[in-house]
Amino acid sequence: MFKRTIKFIILLGIILQLSCSNTQAIDVTLKNAPTQVYFSPSGGATEAIIKTISTAKSEILVQAYSFTSSPIARSLVEAYKRGIHIEIILDKSNRTAKYSAADFSHNMGIPTYIDAEHAIAHSKIMIIDRETVITGSFNFTKAAEEKNAENLLIIRSKELAKAYIENWERHRKHSIEYSGKL
Repeated sequence: MFKRTIKFIILLGIILQLSCSNTQAIDVTLKNAPTQVYFSPSGGATEAIIKTISTAKSEILVQAYSFTSSPIARSLVEAYKRGIHIEIILDKSNRTAKYSAADFSHNMGIPTYIDAEHAIAHSKIMIIDRETVITGSFNFTKAAEEKNAENLLIIRSKELAKAYIENWERHRKHSIEYSGKL
């Protein structure tokens, strides 16, 4: 009986270890990482995002749950027309939403993907030139700017951007190309 109990405990420990193996934190110590903090409603977050997009020199990677902000979508298209490489991953709700930047970006030629792997693909990030991370609770929507209590961080750190890029790439691998409303 004692040996069975020990074997069960060992087996349970192995199962728990395997089930927890995907929950590792990524340690990043930010040194000299200029950071801007915005709060909404009406805190200037949309304008800050547009300004940061306008500084892009080579690449913008986007992950978004809800993306309905026309000014942000237009600024991404302007960057794309300047030759900036842009790819967008959106939550599956963007396939059926009444309005989504998915149609706009897709129709403008920007590679747009749907992450349907999760109950909700709830990330709200942009990674610009592999050195600037835009993140926070702020959805890329008009309501986030004008009605909701939200926060937005713009952090300049290559080390932090690297961690976000790795995560973005993991989600890109299981996302499917957006081809219009269902």
